[in-house]
Amino acid sequence: MKPMNRFWISITVLILAALTCTYPSTPTIVPAVEVSPTTTTLPPTIAVVVPTSTDASASTTEVIQHESIPGELPDSRRSYAADQDSFITSTEKRAPSGDRFTFGRYERPFNGINMDLYFLEIDILETASYHDDTWIYFVIIVRGLDSNQELSGKYAIEIDADIDGRGDWLLIVSKPTSNDWTTDGMEVWFDSNNDVGGSLSVTADDQSQGNGYDTKIFSHGTGDDPDLAWGRVAPGQPTTIQLAVKSSLLGTNGVYMAGAWAGNDMLDPSLFDLNDHFTHEQAGSSLTELEFYYPIKAVAEIDNTCRVAVGFQPSGGEPGLCPLDSGDSCLPSEEVCVDTPYGPNCFCPNK
Repeated sequence: MKPMNRFWISITVLILAALTCTYPSTPTIVPAVEVSPTTTTLPPTIAVVVPTSTDASASTTEVIQHESIPGELPDSRRSYAADQDSFITSTEKRAPSGDRFTFGRYERPFNGINMDLYFLEIDILETASYHDDTWIYFVIIVRGLDSNQELSGKYAIEIDADIDGRGDWLLIVSKPTSNDWTTDGMEVWFDSNNDVGGSLSVTADDQSQGNGYDTKIFSHGTGDDPDLAWGRVAPGQPTTIQLAVKSSLLGTNGVYMAGAWAGNDMLDPSLFDLNDHFTHEQAGSSLTELEFYYPIKAVAEIDNTCRVAVGFQPSGGEPGLCPLDSGDSCLPSEEVCVDTPYGPNCFCPNK
């Protein structure tokens, strides 16, 4: 090789070496290596939480151990009341009767304003109660199921334990689906400051804006007694909701008044009594004959029944009392009727 050629080769090698030092080389790809958890150290302020529930608000699931579960309802009922069937006039966008806002009675299984949606699943037809040594059972029968063939509403029993017209307890089951007794969806509320009903119990008064049922003592199986309250859809009766609560909640005398409720968002414990949170003008009416108030407005998609007397003979003037005995415990000729602000109340004096 000629000396000149060797010279240029040497120069070329030096230039290539300089370029190698100036620019980065192609990165080397290192295969991923699985690191054993035992070799990983986290800062002391970081905790690893593995959710065990589909509820986004819960990080753990507590298994509730139940010791006392309701059974089948007794054969003999303690109370019964029927309610208006709005299905028969639903195409006319009205209720047949029973909507008395001033006296706390609602027959409104319709949407507000247009009243072009009728909710079979919250139109109550009948309610009843049964007792055994441990449980008080309540039954609510509605007109039908929703478009998905479900009971998608809220179903409640309001209990007046001291017969003063002000509800004391509210039992609610939401969207029941199981034919077995379950605490899922069950809540029990209490009025701790006795402001349900405002200045005048049951009757619309001065818009007192009380806070209604303000204390939730039981929720889905949690509370001082995890077995306190249960709900289910009656086996073989898809439009019948059953609730059970321990009789110890009301004491040992078994004396109270109770009424049934069904609804959607308007069935809110904090809004009792409804006619103390809305004016009649705001609430509207489902009765076309009340032209000034018709149609339903703010207070929509809700239904309730009058209250039945349990464990005592009513005098006829108890607030919210059913206007007549819907049961068949005596012949009509044996009934005694007393006039009340809500209409005649008839009962069997020897029963």
